[in-house]
Amino acid sequence: MIPPNLEKRVINLSVDLVLYNAKAYIDKQIVDCSFAINEGRILKIGKEATMPKAETKIDLKNLLVLPGLIDVHVHLRDEGKAYKEDFYSGTAAAAAGGITTVLDMPNNNPVTMNVAALKNRMKKAEKKILVNVGFYSEFPKKNSEIEKIIAEGAVAFKLFMAEQVGGLNIDDDDALLEAFRIATKMKVPIAVHAEDKSTLKEAEQKFKRANCNDIDAFLKAHSEGVEAKAVKRVLNLVKQVGTHVHFCHVSTEDGLNAIVDEKKKRVPITCETTPHHLLISTDELKQIGTLALTMPPVREKQHLTALWNGIKNGWIDIIASDHAPHALEEKKAKTVWDVKVGVPGLETTLPLMLTEVNRGRLSIAEIASLMAERPAEVFKLTNKGYLKEGYNADLTVIDLNKKYRIDASKFHSKAKYSPFDKWTAEGKPVKTFVNGQLVMEDEEIIANPGSGQIIRRE
Repeated sequence: MIPPNLEKRVINLSVDLVLYNAKAYIDKQIVDCSFAINEGRILKIGKEATMPKAETKIDLKNLLVLPGLIDVHVHLRDEGKAYKEDFYSGTAAAAAGGITTVLDMPNNNPVTMNVAALKNRMKKAEKKILVNVGFYSEFPKKNSEIEKIIAEGAVAFKLFMAEQVGGLNIDDDDALLEAFRIATKMKVPIAVHAEDKSTLKEAEQKFKRANCNDIDAFLKAHSEGVEAKAVKRVLNLVKQVGTHVHFCHVSTEDGLNAIVDEKKKRVPITCETTPHHLLISTDELKQIGTLALTMPPVREKQHLTALWNGIKNGWIDIIASDHAPHALEEKKAKTVWDVKVGVPGLETTLPLMLTEVNRGRLSIAEIASLMAERPAEVFKLTNKGYLKEGYNADLTVIDLNKKYRIDASKFHSKAKYSPFDKWTAEGKPVKTFVNGQLVMEDEEIIANPGSGQIIRRE
């Protein structure tokens, strides 16, 4: 807090913005307070009477303010995949969903896996983004380039284990170990998509030869064992070199148990899961159809229960959307093997999780931890994740009582579909502030393209 001798000086200041009549999640409790915001940062948190003069004052009418939410698993597309999503539409979707910072995945066209591709992506994004954006890189072909990519500001590396995406040979443990060693030395996390390529491809070929092209075949190919095998392989590497690995979209009980076993031994690993892996089972998938097809796929109900237990017991660090938009026709291919996997999630993640708060399955403290605090800590995003004086003025304002039906046709994302379309949600983001600027109000984007900031690893 501000020292008493500076209190008068602060009151006499004129700041950019004062938010008053708010409830806010601060220091693990919900308090009545006001915020003074200046030059993109939280200058003061306190009673309304102690706030300085401001150019703009906004009455938050007792709505709840959370730290600006951070989604660590987002595919913003653009470049060669701009028909699916672009930097503007994707970050508009983020702001509409109460997300103030996203981390962009590298499986783009071209793949983000060298300094030139990363620089070009940052340059293109800068003019379009509405929220803060950090960038993953895939591993390059030459390990000597890893440090250069880090120096350019990549927040983390991504390793797809299900297929060859980047320059690093995912079938070569020695090559992986060397890359892991460099990441360890540079203190940069590696996010892993854990599905075993050889097991997966062998199963796919078997089903294709047998002309098995339905969702059941896809689920059998992407079996629980495919995830667990990849998780255990990566854990074996981590134990040799001490790399911080973050497991993406954990979907199975066996995969989670393997992670938990090593977490108990203080191995430096973290993990995330997604709303679709928490809320949709294979029963619902078969009703919805290929629209809800993801990699890894959703699972049988026992796995959903295991994931919820992982959240309640503190073993799952983060809830992320894995926002992966595609053109609608790409979700309706002739065979399941041609369907583009992934669903949009930026506009549904927070409402779905707030619905679980209202049902008693989650708490506001858990939302703040899973979607703001831990993401900032795991990916070392400075001055984010908490409502604190001196921190970036990224704030997510929610109405916990707002009941509405999800309507995918109104998404800001280019992907106007969702496995959660027509679901009733209770709890909604109503204002999103990014670096002190009001970007979204009542579903409407009111900021200009380019008002978000590029995040570079420091």
